[in-house]
Amino acid sequence: MKLGDYLPPENIVLDLAPPSKAILIKQLSILAAERLALDAGEIVRVLTNRETLGSTGIGAGIAIPHANVKGLDRHFCLFARLAKPVDFEAVDDEPVDLVFLLLNPENRPDHLNILSCIARRVREEETAAAIRRVTTPQDVYSRLCPLNA
Repeated sequence: MKLGDYLPPENIVLDLAPPSKAILIKQLSILAAERLALDAGEIVRVLTNRETLGSTGIGAGIAIPHANVKGLDRHFCLFARLAKPVDFEAVDDEPVDLVFLLLNPENRPDHLNILSCIARRVREEETAAAIRRVTTPQDVYSRLCPLNA
């Protein structure tokens, strides 16, 4: 499985500047809703419900908010690098600045493979450092989705 199969270059957003986790989830939901022609409020609702089960902040400044969305026919991934880290109630209590949004069709358990793929790729220290310093979405994409990975 390759991350590039799920994360197209146009779904990379740099320097998003939310003041809080709640606003970040709302901003990501709006971006996703625009691309998917779905209701942003419903996306906010399912993501917020998922976060009440436990933070999707996996540590090292990384979060992977994810949820199943009714009416979605394919997996949707979006990456956002934040201008300033926000508290995401992550497992290591560190603020988050690298965020992958993953929305999944209902009744599709294969999203766990995608989550694992994202986590493996971004937990590589060299990759995380590179995507924190590069300046364009295409540069981020080439670090996250190299041709041979």
